[in-house]
Amino acid sequence: MSADKQSTEHHQLATQVIHGGKAPQDPEGALVAPLYQTSTFKFSHSDQGSARFAGEEPGYIYSRLGNPTVTQLETRVAALEGFSAAAASATGMGAIAATTMALVRSGDHVLVSDAIYGCSFALFSDLFERFGVEAEFIDMADASQVTKHLRDNTRFVFLETPANPHLKLLDIAAIKTAMGASAAKLIVDNTFMTPLLQHPKSLGADIVIHSATKFLNGHGDVVAGIVCGDEETIADIKMTTLKDMGATMSPHDAWLILRGLKTLDVRMQRHCDNAEKVVSFLQQHELIKKIYYPGLASHPKHDLVGSQMQRAGAVIAFELHSDEQGARAFLDALDMIALAVSLGDAETLIQHPASMTHSPYTPEARQAAGISDTLLRIAVGLEDANDIIADLKQALDSVASRWRDSA
Repeated sequence: MSADKQSTEHHQLATQVIHGGKAPQDPEGALVAPLYQTSTFKFSHSDQGSARFAGEEPGYIYSRLGNPTVTQLETRVAALEGFSAAAASATGMGAIAATTMALVRSGDHVLVSDAIYGCSFALFSDLFERFGVEAEFIDMADASQVTKHLRDNTRFVFLETPANPHLKLLDIAAIKTAMGASAAKLIVDNTFMTPLLQHPKSLGADIVIHSATKFLNGHGDVVAGIVCGDEETIADIKMTTLKDMGATMSPHDAWLILRGLKTLDVRMQRHCDNAEKVVSFLQQHELIKKIYYPGLASHPKHDLVGSQMQRAGAVIAFELHSDEQGARAFLDALDMIALAVSLGDAETLIQHPASMTHSPYTPEARQAAGISDTLLRIAVGLEDANDIIADLKQALDSVASRWRDSA
């Protein structure tokens, strides 16, 4: 995709985060869509209730099955990702579980990237196995591996890019090409990028998933997920796994995410600007052993920044010239930066993947995925970049003095 076309589409999306998927005009003229904080909906007569349950008449029944506030969020995010439909869920993992379980039966096979979020790994490696679905984890950086491992009973290919936690990049278009004529669905977790920085559908993705907890909401006060796809796929997810597992989103959470979406464009610009400044600082500090950040020319598949990805994002991973004890000492020495999992909040957050978000991995799986004991992941927030850097510096300096003394 050309830079000019990317810029034009970004400008359009910057408006859509505010105006996309508008609900019908409120009868009272409210600028902000009302919050339908209700568990159930009244029928005007018994025939109407029966007709709605039979699918013969549109309308709402019960908020686990649909709610006007949730519908508005689904419509807006679907529009941002370029799809015709979306389904909102109570958590990001709710979206992943409901989507993938709707696509498989016992005896099926699925392909999964070897670098994904820890709970996604646990879902595919443990729960899927319990129900007779084989999940095969492969390195999709080489797209030809997808072709080699596809089977007739492969139902989907699942990936994150950039991958959690060390920002491994995967070429979505190349993977779709490698899938050839396979009927398998290509599922992309786009949480780290948002539709403003990466548009998987235009690269061949059949389904796009977000942990809406993160950048889409942006304020650290919601856990939620959303999946986008064609109307038939989304209807199947909504009326089977999502409904029956009960992992649907609350109206209040949908209302909060709609509010957060309005500032998504300006927030992402600040997040990315701050991240670039933090990376520049980290490159100069003696305690930093390695930095994983798509914006660096040394990063594998850096060429995807500017083509597949509009910018490099706001999440950085790095390793220290230390052991795990030194990494923990650094984390404990931080003052302003919060030691907490998640990302996309106004606050800068940092965590230790091996013992936290990716602890569901076996040691062997962590090693294969490149998750070392000194790997740290920082989600750069919206504070002044100089304050973020100052806190990192004082904590790194405190550990570096001990490292020098022991060297």
